[in-house]
Amino acid sequence: MSSVNSLGQLTEGVRRPTTAAHGQSGLTLLIAWRNLVHDRVRFAVTLVGIAFSTVLMGIQLGMLLNFMHTTSTIVDHANADLWIAVQGVRSVDLATPIEERRRFQALSVPGVAAAESMLLQFGSWKRNNGVRELVLNIGVEPFAEMGLVPDMVPDVDIHDALSVPNGVIIDRLYADKLGVHSLGQTVEINDHRARVVGFTNGIRTFTQAPYVFTTLKNARHFTNRSENDITYVLIRVKDGFSKEEVARELKRRMPDVDVLNTDEFSFKSRWYWLFTTGAGITLVSSSLLALMVGVVIVAQTLYASTLDRLPEYAVVRAMGGPSSYLYKIVIKQAIIGGVIGGVVGITIVLVLAYISRDSSSPPQVPFWLASSIGIVTILMCICASLVSLKKVMSIDPVKVFR
Repeated sequence: MSSVNSLGQLTEGVRRPTTAAHGQSGLTLLIAWRNLVHDRVRFAVTLVGIAFSTVLMGIQLGMLLNFMHTTSTIVDHANADLWIAVQGVRSVDLATPIEERRRFQALSVPGVAAAESMLLQFGSWKRNNGVRELVLNIGVEPFAEMGLVPDMVPDVDIHDALSVPNGVIIDRLYADKLGVHSLGQTVEINDHRARVVGFTNGIRTFTQAPYVFTTLKNARHFTNRSENDITYVLIRVKDGFSKEEVARELKRRMPDVDVLNTDEFSFKSRWYWLFTTGAGITLVSSSLLALMVGVVIVAQTLYASTLDRLPEYAVVRAMGGPSSYLYKIVIKQAIIGGVIGGVVGITIVLVLAYISRDSSSPPQVPFWLASSIGIVTILMCICASLVSLKKVMSIDPVKVFR
């Protein structure tokens, strides 16, 4: 009975005058919907396939976005316009020391409003139980304006925290990893005593070596560097001066170092870890594979759904139904499935991202990414329907009367 009803709906649109475009459009939408829900098991399988492909794409792309942001988080949050680094620097975490005289050279360049030193150096953090963890010490001047952490919990002034002798700041996500249970706890970095004076909020590291923020003096002491060693000079450009012109002048006066603007350095750090290391290549490949698998799943489910209706489409062809009529039904059927399945899938992605928000590497799913995934899902459904349309249009109407 249901097949008869569906066939009747299909042929009803053919019998109607072609001038009733609006009414025919509404009818094709209704037919597309009823075609989908006619077989509820098939409809559920279609939605599960679309939702699964959406979740797969969302999680993988969210992980990739998190990886990209994490690799350049120090650069992105430093609030600096330009960076002076050792020549050939590949990533913010991998630079070797330069001499602090570079800061004084930079201050003599017109257009430089401020120049501050930063030291990044790996060290060994000793927990109370004797277990050692690799950390990345980041040192700036106690009252620096650049290179500071953006958020602290509890709400403590960053400059006051850095003024505490031997004080260090870690992210609360890595407190258990570093064996820290409370503020004021004493620890050891490279066998030098340090005191935890604050926690940052959400400053993640992709190398699994937690960032340890402290003063420039402490960083040198903890890592056994000389008083003249720094890793970067952070530059703030005066109002009215071009960053590009100041960078060129800095490079002219110091040809043996690299001078990079923040966007360039951020991109360089992301590129290095994404495309020159195994971790980045694996994540990029997984994201591309997720997209391909999603396309295959959606195409297969919608193609199978269309094939189930081939006899009914053949009847329409035999009655002289126009190709556009069948096009509308099949494409609208794909759009409906894509919208419902996409919404379900994106909702699951957002829930998973929220649940894992306090982990060391949660997927990041901002509004633009969620919207893009939804659009891609619908486009995949439409493309899959176009593939099945070829089968629909190749039907021999004579077979209906055999």
